[in-house]
Amino acid sequence: MSTKRVLVTGAAGRVGRAAVRGLVARGHHVVGLDVRPTPGLPPGQSVVAPLSDIDALRKAAAGVDCLIHLAATPDDARYPRGTPPDDGDNFLSELVPNNVIAPYQIMEAARVLKIPRVVLASTGQVIGGHLLAGNIPVTAAHPYRPRYLYAATKVFLEALGQVYATEHGIEVLAVRLGWCPRDPGQVAEIAADELFQDVFLSPGDAGRFFAATAEAANLPPFAVVYATSRARHTLRYDLSDANRLLGWGPTESWPTGASEFA
Repeated sequence: MSTKRVLVTGAAGRVGRAAVRGLVARGHHVVGLDVRPTPGLPPGQSVVAPLSDIDALRKAAAGVDCLIHLAATPDDARYPRGTPPDDGDNFLSELVPNNVIAPYQIMEAARVLKIPRVVLASTGQVIGGHLLAGNIPVTAAHPYRPRYLYAATKVFLEALGQVYATEHGIEVLAVRLGWCPRDPGQVAEIAADELFQDVFLSPGDAGRFFAATAEAANLPPFAVVYATSRARHTLRYDLSDANRLLGWGPTESWPTGASEFA
């Protein structure tokens, strides 16, 4: 295995930290970009800047073999939406700048800098309607049934990746991630619901997954895969494409690793 140079955006977040750990454990040279310092990286490899800082982004991305884009506003401000006057949303304030404009800047950096591979963090929420309807296991071939506004921005993210793969020759992998909880409240939500337990993504499985995305010898120009830990009750997402393309499969299941957030 050759050592890869990898940039991880959103590296200080809960999935970002797992990705950095997994990549570093495999011996790769990792640069993290986040609005906070990245745990586990020396200062010279931890870039503190927003994605709106295009110069900082492109400087951090120069010469990398793989760009893993995890930075995003992670959900709708409120779902289900409230009733007037408490019916606001975070679409214009957060979702558009962080989940629409920022991915464009990521793909533009990849195009200008000739980065050969980009991994884009999508979400199972883009097919959330299939889960609720029981159309499982959901595959990459299922049509979009997004949950709400956050999921709609991730539909755009996947389409953007496909456009840049087709038009600019970049290998783009869109990853519909399971739920890696951010805080004790989310841990409690997962503990209370079998569906959430089945789409849980442990930090260990996430780290190994993202290492596999950087190490895979060849990928299609564009592909969509799912990444979760092993289902505790019922298989909700089809993980076979991740195994076929990356040689990756989960080894853990709920609640392994959840104590990191409790």
